[in-house]
Amino acid sequence: MPYDMFDPQKRSEIMSNIRSKNTKGEMIVRKYLHQLGFRFRLHGSKLPGKPDIVLSKYKCVVFVHGCFWHAHQDCKYYRDPKTNQEYWIPKIQRNVERDKKAIYDLTAMGWKVEIVWECELKKDAEGRLNDLVSSIRSV
Repeated sequence: MPYDMFDPQKRSEIMSNIRSKNTKGEMIVRKYLHQLGFRFRLHGSKLPGKPDIVLSKYKCVVFVHGCFWHAHQDCKYYRDPKTNQEYWIPKIQRNVERDKKAIYDLTAMGWKVEIVWECELKKDAEGRLNDLVSSIRSV
């Protein structure tokens, strides 16, 4: 079994501090859209997948995905977990399947779905955000 540099109690503490809402990436996207005058709702609980950002005027939703949690393939921020693989790999795979279903359902309902990956914001945030705005407005 691969070595974990933290004991189980410390690892549990670290993992419990990871949030699913109001992540750094999500805050960057929200701030940018708001500065440009977009108005939106957060965490659309009435829509499949509870999109992070819902732009009803444009019938567009935005998911801001962490590369690790959503298994962003060919990304330097995603790698299979080294420890407790029996738990983590199926969990991440469930996230991916849930994402696919939400995208399918939203598209079937007539919504445009945009996904912003954590790595895109780290590599070229301005470029990715400009592309996002163009895509939203093209609806």
